[in-house]
Amino acid sequence: MGKSRLEAFSDGVIAIIITIMVLEMKAPHGSELADLLPVAPTFLTYILSYVYVGLYWNNHHHLFQVVQKVSGGVLWANLHLLFWLSLIPFVTHWLGENHFTAWPTALYGVVLCMAAIAHYILSRTLLAVHDGGNKKLADALGRDYKGKLSVVVYAVAIGLAFVVPAVSLALYALMAAVWLIPDRRIEHVIEK
Repeated sequence: MGKSRLEAFSDGVIAIIITIMVLEMKAPHGSELADLLPVAPTFLTYILSYVYVGLYWNNHHHLFQVVQKVSGGVLWANLHLLFWLSLIPFVTHWLGENHFTAWPTALYGVVLCMAAIAHYILSRTLLAVHDGGNKKLADALGRDYKGKLSVVVYAVAIGLAFVVPAVSLALYALMAAVWLIPDRRIEHVIEK
C-alpha cells in the first residue's frame, strides 16, 4: 500500500504533541522578570522535548523519503513509535513541575528509550517490507550506531536518575545534541 496516509497521520499526531506540550506551559503570575524563575524548569524541559519531537519528525520524514510502499506491520510499528512520542507531553510536564527529581527524570528517560527502540523497530520493519531489496533504504539506515548508542545512554541515564538526576538530564541533552549533528546518509541516498 502507499505511504501517503501514514505520513499525513504521523505529521498530524506530531503536530498535536507539540501543541499539547506548549499548552501545558502556564504563564507565571506577575510582571517581573524574576517571576519567570519558578517556571524555568518547565520551560527548559519543553525546549528539550521540542527538540526531541522535532528530531523524530525530521528522521521520520527522511526515512519515508526512501520508501514507496508500506505494510500492515509498518503501520503498527509506526503507531508504536507514535504511542511513545505521545507520552512526551506528560513526562515533560511532570519533569518540569517537579524540578528534575528522580522519578520524573527516570520516566522521561524511559519514554525516550522506548521511542528510540520503537524507531529502530519501524526502520527494520520498513526494511523487511522491501526484503532487503531497497538499496537506498538499506544504505540510509546503515548500521544505525547513533540509534543503538541512544538506547544505551538512555538506559544508563535512567539508572543515574536515582543517584544524580542532573547527570541524567545532561545525558538526555547530550543525545539530543548528537542527533542534531546532521546525518547526511539519507540525503545522499535521495540525491542519487
